[in-house]
Amino acid sequence: MTSSTVKQLFTYPIKGLTPQKMSEFALTMGHGIKGDRAFALMFADRIETAKIPAENAPWMSKKYLAVQNDWPLLAALECHYEAQTAVLTVKRQGVLVLTAETNTALGRDRIGSFFTEYLATIEPTKEARHPQRSPVQLVGNSSGETRYPDREPVHISLLSQATLDQLTERAGCHIDVRRFRPNIVLGDMEAWSEFELIGRQFQLGNARIEVTARIGRCVNVEVNPGNGDRDISLFSLLQQEFGHAQTGVLAKVIDSGTVKIGDVLTA
Repeated sequence: MTSSTVKQLFTYPIKGLTPQKMSEFALTMGHGIKGDRAFALMFADRIETAKIPAENAPWMSKKYLAVQNDWPLLAALECHYEAQTAVLTVKRQGVLVLTAETNTALGRDRIGSFFTEYLATIEPTKEARHPQRSPVQLVGNSSGETRYPDREPVHISLLSQATLDQLTERAGCHIDVRRFRPNIVLGDMEAWSEFELIGRQFQLGNARIEVTARIGRCVNVEVNPGNGDRDISLFSLLQQEFGHAQTGVLAKVIDSGTVKIGDVLTA
């Protein structure tokens, strides 16, 4: 591969909830994408035990968080975060059910109460790490500096469109990119060739990144990102068709800059 083109960009303001399409974003050395997984829904018993300040809670494992992997029907909510106003809106089946500020005590309490009540109406998976229906509280802040990705080391994630297309072909039905929750979708490269980027540095927009590892997947890829149903045995399909359960790669930002749709990844 000599170059590939950025086709889609996504951030995930609140971990485990709706992705947001972006036309561009900044890549920051030592952080990744500010505002990506900047908030999370943490079980209150963890906050109380650790005496953690909610607005500046440090990174911690998702076993302490309410996430789609454990509570698939979180995907049935359409969540949108407006960074400029720090306002979160939530719709269910097209109906607005919550509008709240993330930077006020009242707004954060309303967000926590809404999701606590919602979790009480849905079922966790059998494998859920925190199946108890204890209250949840919004952690993180609107500065974009807090971060709650799956892995503590700072990273961004990339996936090739060709890999996604081949999965769609093998599955016999459309595979929505949101199942894999990438930050960057790349075109003009062969299926699975993103794995060949590992260990190398690249220019991406006017930033520079180093690709570090494949991304191992879990059964969360089987959850329909539109309604929360577990409707495609995609985890099993990956293993049966390709001999592994990995898609996409991780990268770290080694020189800050911006990336936008249409930019080129070059060595």
